[in-house]
Amino acid sequence: MPDPMTDGPQDRHRDGPPGGGPVPTLKVPTLEEVARRAGVSRSVASRAMNNARNVSPAKREAVVRAASELGYVPNATARALATATVGSVVLAISNDDPALFGDPFFSQVLVGVADALDRSDLDLTLVLASSARGQARLERLLRSRRSDGVMLMALRGDDPLNRVAAATELPVVLGGRPLNGEARWYVDVDNRGGARLAVEHLLSSGCRRIAMISGPTDLQASVARYQGFADAMAVGGLPADWVEQADFSFEGGARAMERLLAAHSDLDGVFAASDNMAAGALRTLKETGRRVPEDVAVVGFDDLEIARRTEPALTTVSQPIRGLGQEMATMLVRLIGGESPNPIILPTHLVVRASAPGERA
Repeated sequence: MPDPMTDGPQDRHRDGPPGGGPVPTLKVPTLEEVARRAGVSRSVASRAMNNARNVSPAKREAVVRAASELGYVPNATARALATATVGSVVLAISNDDPALFGDPFFSQVLVGVADALDRSDLDLTLVLASSARGQARLERLLRSRRSDGVMLMALRGDDPLNRVAAATELPVVLGGRPLNGEARWYVDVDNRGGARLAVEHLLSSGCRRIAMISGPTDLQASVARYQGFADAMAVGGLPADWVEQADFSFEGGARAMERLLAAHSDLDGVFAASDNMAAGALRTLKETGRRVPEDVAVVGFDDLEIARRTEPALTTVSQPIRGLGQEMATMLVRLIGGESPNPIILPTHLVVRASAPGERA
């Protein structure tokens, strides 16, 4: 007697077709195949199939057409999981200074993030979370699941956002490695290797009394750039203790240069851990009558637009700032889509200009 719980049209011939022979199989189309045919990413195809709001009409139409052509039918469980996403991600920064939006480094990172998210149709929410109120807002945003993931920029050693990131179950991508502890997903640049290139260049040009203007000691990038400075000085058989700290700003670099000249008036080379600080150092050197590069050669780090406008133009370590933002957002999109990407370290290279041309006059 047939069992109504198991027998039915779909179970006929489950022991084989009449007369024996292999059981015929049907290839079930997947969402990945739909995405490929439609020419979109898997995450876009998923949102289109689930009627999410943040998919352009053209892409939605392409996905629906591809699904129809392939005979794709969404799995009910997968649909339920997919609809848990909201189509939005957060970029959080421990900074609420209005000058942030004029900072060329931040603006390039933001352009890179926006570019990558545009290709995935995800919305971006920017949270300035240096204050307790900003941090509470971010926590509420993440707890309420009104975001699919979060990107955090350049966390300091005691940054409260470290705690926020540790508490959320959402995927988190860091821009730059944390100073303390380990991060599972991050995008960083080769700060140590780039700094080593800068100081090797000064050494190869004949400089022997080399000083450094470092960044804040509670940032991993600053620590790594000092380590690169120390690496190159050690290979050259020279001490790495002529160091003044600043805050990555023009004025900070100018004041640090004043302190270095007061303590080491015979220095002949300076590595500044940012272009803004290097530009400030150039101003101080000019005001004190030092010729660059004849008396003091100067190398910066970043390759911002200011490096082309200083007098003389600044030799610097170029890092892919926009690429940093692009890779952060791309990594987060992959995490939201169920992948588990590896951390990324982006390369740096030296750009030689007039402030340290590679040979002494």
